[in-house]
Amino acid sequence: MDFFLSCCHYCPGNYDSYEDFKTLDASMNKFEAGHKTANRIFYLSIPPSIFVDVAQNSSKAASSASGWTRVIVEKPFGRDAQSSKELSEQLAEVLTEEQIYRIDHYLGKELIENMTVLRFSNLLFQPLWDRKYIRNVQIIFSEPFGTEGRGGYFDQYGIIRDIMQNHLLQIMALFAMEPPVSLDAEDIRNEKVKVLRSMRIITKDEVVVGQYKGRNNKGQKLPGYLDDDTVPKDSTCPTFAAIALFIDNPRWDGVPFLMKAGKALHKRSAEIRVQFRHVPGNLYSKNCGLDQEGLGNELVIRVQPNEGIYLKINNKVPGLGLSLDNSKLDLSYKSRYNTQLPDAYERLILDTINGDKRLFIRSDELEAAWNVFTPILHQLDAEKIKPELYPYGSRGPIGAHYLAAKHKVRWGDLDTDE
Repeated sequence: MDFFLSCCHYCPGNYDSYEDFKTLDASMNKFEAGHKTANRIFYLSIPPSIFVDVAQNSSKAASSASGWTRVIVEKPFGRDAQSSKELSEQLAEVLTEEQIYRIDHYLGKELIENMTVLRFSNLLFQPLWDRKYIRNVQIIFSEPFGTEGRGGYFDQYGIIRDIMQNHLLQIMALFAMEPPVSLDAEDIRNEKVKVLRSMRIITKDEVVVGQYKGRNNKGQKLPGYLDDDTVPKDSTCPTFAAIALFIDNPRWDGVPFLMKAGKALHKRSAEIRVQFRHVPGNLYSKNCGLDQEGLGNELVIRVQPNEGIYLKINNKVPGLGLSLDNSKLDLSYKSRYNTQLPDAYERLILDTINGDKRLFIRSDELEAAWNVFTPILHQLDAEKIKPELYPYGSRGPIGAHYLAAKHKVRWGDLDTDE
């Protein structure tokens, strides 16, 4: 740690000052002296309103003279399709697409990278990965805390822009894409773009929005979203959303992809649930008891916490009778691998250094993602649709269950043994 800290240096300056970036360049030149090649990465973890100023000044005044220069751009990449396009065009004036690394830290998580390995390197799953065998796919994200004083920032975006349009949609594209020609970054991203362009535009009747309200829990006051002093008192900003999405292509035609994300829910979780169709003409239907729905096969990829993959299968309960039980074939990373999982940002920064763009978002991919969500976002904003209230620490609004039931789906994260 001491050695690492000795390599860290601070150079103050203003984002919009060309001269300050020239000072930064001179400072870096001093530390790079004696090296034949010096590469530079600029990490723009800053408000999007100043992306362009920093990109322009760093490109013109502080690019490497002897090596490559790369720029990592953090979300949000705009608020809708138009603002995202404008931002991309402005960045393109001073940077090439090869220099821009649009980072989404969820793509750097261990289980997300393992998802394509699971699918494309196991013959077991390849023939099952389509509409003939998969009944629905659920992509679920929940946090057990609210905005915690960050409501002023969050209120500008809401849960759909903050989580669903980027993190969850990227997971969905990786899950649903066709096998790429190779593991080359461009081949993978080409397939993701095809998925995004095949997605049906979201309509209001396929969306449920919610906002958490305060409640007392064993004498402790849990504040509601509107209790945050940084949030406007008449805000209709959603802190929860559930959406049914569809991909209109031969592989996924008619399969609902149910996406759910929220703050101030009952637990911290991020997972992908693949619910398979029931066995036709099941010989054991009379031995399944009353909960035949709960005895379906389900593949769960638990992204966080307690990373793991498990498959639910049916088996006979030991004994003289003939009754069925639903059990798990469980791969828990903690028990299987005695190693610390790398942090998502750690992986992605290393990929930037190595020039590996597989887990970064391309400009046309970003455009296609915004085209899916922009119409419904504009409709929610224009109509000021009032979100359904749900108690802090609950499982979310009731409307999410009606949405799932509409598509003959039961949310998989409702099981008490999960």
